Amino acid sequence: MRDQEKRLEWIGSSHKDLMALPADVRRFFGYAPSLAQAGDQHDAAKVLKGFSGAGVLEVVEDDVGGTYRAVYTVKFKEAVFVLHCFQKKSKRGVATPKEDMDIIHARLKVAQAFAKELRDEKTVN
Repeated sequence: MRDQEKRLEWIGSSHKDLMALPADVRRFFGYAPSLAQAGDQHDAAKVLKGFSGAGVLEVVEDDVGGTYRAVYTVKFKEAVFVLHCFQKKSKRGVATPKEDMDIIHARLKVAQAFAKELRDEKTVN
C-alpha cells in the first residue's frame, strides 16, 4: 500500500507554522494529512466551507493555549497539500477568520499550480 501513498507538500509557511504549535497539537495535525496520503480521512476532518466540493479539509484541536486549526487539500491526485496551520484567535463564533481564509484561498491556487507542474513533469518522464 505504501507505493500508492500520495506525496505530502507544505505550501507557504504551513510547515514552519505547524512546528510553532504545541507538541500535542503538532502530533494530532500530523496524523490527519498522513491518513489522507494513504487515501483515508481522519475522523475529526471536516470540509471547510467556502470552497467548492469536499477537497479542502480542516482539523481543529483544542489545547490549554487555545484552539488550533490545520487546513489541507486532497483535491489533487498528485499530492496532499497542507495549506495553513494556525491558532484561531477570534473570540466571536467558530467561523474561520477572513485573513486566514484569504491565506487558504491563495495557497490553494499555489497548490493547484504545483499539482499541474507535477502532472506535467510526470507526462514528460
